[in-house]
Amino acid sequence: MQEDGLVAIVKRDCPTCIMVTPVLQEILQCSALKIYTQDDPGFPEGIEGVIDDTSLDASYRLDVEIVPTLVRFKNGVEVDRTYGWDREAWGKIVGADDLGTNLPDFKPGCGALNQEPDHLAELRIRYSDTPMTSRLVPLGAKEDPIEACFERGWSDGLPVVPPTEERVLAMLEGTTREASEVLGLMPSNLDTCTVEKVAINAVMAGCRPEYLPVVLTAIEAVMDKDFCLHGVLATTRFVGPVVIVNGSIAQQIGMNCKGNALGQGNRANATIGRAVQLAVRNIGGGKPQGVDRATLGNPGKLGYCFCEDEEGSAWEPLTVDRGLPSGTNAVTVFAGYGLQGITDNRARTPEELVQTFVTCLLAVENIHMFPGPDCVLVVCPEHENTLMEGGWDKARLHAEIMARLQVPAEAVMRGEHGMAEGVEPEMAGKTLSKLVPEGLMIVRAGASAGKFSGIIAGWTAGSPELSRPVTKEIKI
Repeated sequence: MQEDGLVAIVKRDCPTCIMVTPVLQEILQCSALKIYTQDDPGFPEGIEGVIDDTSLDASYRLDVEIVPTLVRFKNGVEVDRTYGWDREAWGKIVGADDLGTNLPDFKPGCGALNQEPDHLAELRIRYSDTPMTSRLVPLGAKEDPIEACFERGWSDGLPVVPPTEERVLAMLEGTTREASEVLGLMPSNLDTCTVEKVAINAVMAGCRPEYLPVVLTAIEAVMDKDFCLHGVLATTRFVGPVVIVNGSIAQQIGMNCKGNALGQGNRANATIGRAVQLAVRNIGGGKPQGVDRATLGNPGKLGYCFCEDEEGSAWEPLTVDRGLPSGTNAVTVFAGYGLQGITDNRARTPEELVQTFVTCLLAVENIHMFPGPDCVLVVCPEHENTLMEGGWDKARLHAEIMARLQVPAEAVMRGEHGMAEGVEPEMAGKTLSKLVPEGLMIVRAGASAGKFSGIIAGWTAGSPELSRPVTKEIKI
């Protein structure tokens, strides 16, 4: 701002700034001083050469928080600063012991105009290190921004938050990643997906900035070739991305892993899942009756996100099952249906309860469908307690489920039970498994009361050519 000397920032709408006007005149008599005024080019009166900073550019570059602010520069570098009126501090910076002897020793200042939300948002846009590269869509003077988002096809059917520059820049503050960073090519359009584009969709979804690292990681996971996003969209089945969050970040951003964990009412759960779906729609072109060919779909395609209750569980978390250390902040994405409930109020032993789980898993899609699709089993706390009291950990539960999912081919053959669906007659004499071993993930979530677990069925049976779950560590 200047090589040597003093800089003062003031505004007329500040009693302290008015009070120190004589002091500024004193300083001008013995030191090089530049005075910037935030709100009135004619203030302070009686001083020549006051610099008009009603644009607040200088105030923003100096990061002024309180006026008056007095700063000393040496060789272009700030070496000292004070704000408000403090005779001792001002004297030290100026190098004078007798400043403002007729003034009180101390008087606080006022908030700087550049810190007011409206001004600050505009200044951030003007001085952003990485200006937005996404195209700005101008709206008519009387055009409703929310209706404009509907009309342009950016919505999932519900109102979205208009993604203004101010909101997107505020969202980007939630991550240390550069706005221009390319995350990959988003199927099915294979458009370039950047951090900035994801932030735009996070704004529309209603996310807070601190959710953005989770959203970005979930987007990277759904773009992973193993997830096969194009297939997830193009299939006529019910599936969409299900986002499961692990690690302390879930609690830090206020996610819900307890009562109604898979339902409505929690902003983080709802908007993170929605942001993923909006990004798939708006960046990748995944729109219903277009690339998205689902026959019925499911309500979770508006947004399906929850976190595992790690603190309330004695089991190892999903991250460990997926090969990451316990405590890792991570996201797992799974191509899943809506929730199939499991009710068992009477089981008192693990053996009784696991048989209920198995019976419900056998019914996924169709009791004659073998192999069935991959599944996530969401175990509620009361059911986990039943298993733990019987000495079963998660590994034992997984093994027992897989052992009981073996069925003679004859029992699920075409024509059995009067059903046309079923396995081919050539399978006679074989034993079939409803799920492939890697096709079952188990997580723990839900309220402490109620013996109600659930199944989130998937799309494919652990096929290497089609969609598989993807787990990625969250980058802040």
